[in-house]
Formats: sequence, C-alpha cells, structure tokens
Amino acid sequence: MTDGEDTPKAPAASVDVPGRPRRLARYLLIALVVLPSLAGLIAGGIFLYGKYRFEAAGPHATPQIVMLSPGMGVRAIATRLEQAGVISDRRIFLAGIRLSKADASLKAGEYEIPAHASMASIMGILREGRSILHRITIPEGRTSEQAMLIVAADPVLVGDMPPTPPEGTLLPETYSFTRGTTRTEIVALMRKAASDLMAELWPARADNLPVKTPEEAIILASIVEKETGVASERPRVAAVFVNRLRKPMRLQSDPTIIYGLVGGQGALGRPIRRSEIDRPTPYNTYQIDGLPPTPIANPGRASIEAVLNPPETDEYYFVADGTGGHAFSRTLAEHQRRVLEWRRIEREKIRDAAEKETGR
Repeated sequence: MTDGEDTPKAPAASVDVPGRPRRLARYLLIALVVLPSLAGLIAGGIFLYGKYRFEAAGPHATPQIVMLSPGMGVRAIATRLEQAGVISDRRIFLAGIRLSKADASLKAGEYEIPAHASMASIMGILREGRSILHRITIPEGRTSEQAMLIVAADPVLVGDMPPTPPEGTLLPETYSFTRGTTRTEIVALMRKAASDLMAELWPARADNLPVKTPEEAIILASIVEKETGVASERPRVAAVFVNRLRKPMRLQSDPTIIYGLVGGQGALGRPIRRSEIDRPTPYNTYQIDGLPPTPIANPGRASIEAVLNPPETDEYYFVADGTGGHAFSRTLAEHQRRVLEWRRIEREKIRDAAEKETGR
C-alpha cells in the first residue's frame, strides 16, 4: 500500500453481555410469584369487602313489606329487594346467594323485612319461607251461608267463591294463610279441619249415646252451640238434650224453629211467634220427634265434645235466667216456676226500657 491510502478496518467484534438473559428470567420469575399473590390479595380484599357488605346492616330504617311472586328467579328477587330499598346492591346479594348455594332454596311469598336487616338475614328469611301470615276467623255457631260471607269479604284472599258447603261441614276456628291463598283453598281447609276433628273425637265418645253416627252428633252439637253462648254451660245443655233423646222427649229447641224459618241466614230478628211454634216444619223440634234433618249451624270443638261425652245429670229442662246463662231443672214443675221467673224478668226489662225512652 502507498502512503495516503485508507487502510481497510476489520469489522468490530460483537460484545457478549452474559447477565441480560439472567435478569430477564429473574424478572419473569418475580412476576410469576408476585402477580398471582397480588391477584389473590385483590380477590381476598374483594371477598372480604363483599362479605362485610353482605352481613352489614341494611339501608332501611323501618320494616318493609316485600312481595315475591311464585316463579321469580334469583336475579328478579334481587332486583325487587333493591327496588324496595332493603338491600343496597343486588350484585353483592346475588354473589352471597350463589356462594351460599341458596339459589334454589329461596321461597316466594309476602315478607316483612325487619328494619336494617342485613342481606344475610334476608337470605335466611327467604330460605325459611317466613311469609307474613294473615288470619280469618269463623265464629262458633255461624251457618255455612254466614261463613261464606266472611270468606267473600276477606280482602287478602283471592279468587272466586266456591259453592256454599253443606251445613255443619265447616269447623269454626281462626285460620292462618299467606297472601295468594284462594277462597276455594281456605274453604277446603275449613272442611278438612271439621272432618279431621270428628275423626279424632268420634272414637272416644261415651257409650250408649242416643246419636248413632257422626252426622247425628254434629246435628245435636249445632243445637247446643245455638242454645248457649256461655262456654261453661255447653256440657250441661248437651246433657239435657241427651237425656231427652234417651227418654224419649222432644228437644223443643227454639233455634231449630228459627232455622226452619230463615235457613242459612241465621237470625230471625224478632221473637218467635206462637203460630210459628205450632207450625210443623222439618226443623220444628216442638213438633217433630228426635233430631232435625241437618245441622242448624257449624258447631265448634267444645260443643262437639260436650255432645260426645256429656256429664251424667237428671236434668231435662233449662230456661234463660236473665244473666246471659240458663237455669236448669229436673222436673217440669220446677221448670215452670223458672219460666214464670224469666217472664217476670222480661216484663221488667220491657218496662225499664219504656221508662228510659219516656224520660228522654
């Protein structure tokens, strides 16, 4: 080569940095350890926060009524509860339900959610089905027609009225039911209760009763029910009628005459006339022997028990005593004296009422 000419340079050798792959591997290893842990911490934090919210007091300051209709899914239930203001977040409620595996166990119904109830408490209420219970009462001595008027007037029961059941086939009682129960269902419940009660009491009846069938026992119990409103008198009244049937004597019960005149309407609204006592009807026990053809009302348990196990007495008569109860007699002469006393009391009441009216 001559002076002044450029001398070709050899290519630069590459520099080997042996530490770089190791640092990258270390970073990846750290990431593989830290990220799952961090994700676990985040998930745990979310879980603890959700658990806290699920078990915390609810937002409602007063009890709230919530209706959950049959067929509602879990999402629809959560939405309904949120709309009612008893849960603050339906997503947390849904998560709690699913973690508790309670999806299929929530029950429809009408619920009273206590003030500040937590989502956990609400879940428990819905799982147990603690629906609000409504009540309907059929008093003793009502006819089936009168009982049906009570059922028809109930504002919570739904559906059309069933046919009026035969007299004496309903058990007077207070019945509990949930919203959505139909009138047909509640009447069926009353009939079943009456049937079940007679199935329970009939086998334990006293020997040698003058009533030979459960149906006859209900007829006599309905007469006892209508004759006295004093609970303690029912066994004694039943004993009088049992004694009369055994003798035999006619029952001579005024309520049977009234039923023969007005039927299931129940009340006559005035005193019985002499002509009505003398008028033969299938229900006039002053004119017929034995029992009338059907019950005259729906008797309660106490009257049925009194008829099936009456006390042993030698009384055949009773008459009102002016105090709301009755005076009982063994003989006709004794009874007639007490009838005269009752008539005197009635006259005095009429006189006192007239004097009070005049003095106004």
